[in-house]
Amino acid sequence: MANSSSAGRFRTAISRARGLGASHHGVGHFITERVSGLALIPLALWGVFAGLRLAGIGYDGAIEWVSIPLNTVLLCLLLVVALIHLKGAIQLVIEDYIQGFVIKSVLVIGNLFLCVLGGAVGVVAILKVAFTGAF
Repeated sequence: MANSSSAGRFRTAISRARGLGASHHGVGHFITERVSGLALIPLALWGVFAGLRLAGIGYDGAIEWVSIPLNTVLLCLLLVVALIHLKGAIQLVIEDYIQGFVIKSVLVIGNLFLCVLGGAVGVVAILKVAFTGAF
């Protein structure tokens, strides 16, 4: 055997050639985490600038600002990308530090549910303000 480690003995030659680990999906989580983190940099900077600008224009000015299509799209993107990043980060903590299979599964599913729910509610609220001019 070329691989003398104990874990390597139980892997097939094709899995060693493909470089697949036990879960087969860790790379996807890693890439999602990195891409969402990179996307959050300009979106968060824009969000901070927008928040500072919105602080001085009042309620009617904020509704008018949200109604601008570019601002509507960027707000939705900021919310969705932040929740994707949050979901991955919380899932990583759950998988690393929670021991029991059942509680771990419940927490991972709950995390997904809350992030999807928060994203849906947030996007609908942003779109409602953008299209109707009222909350």
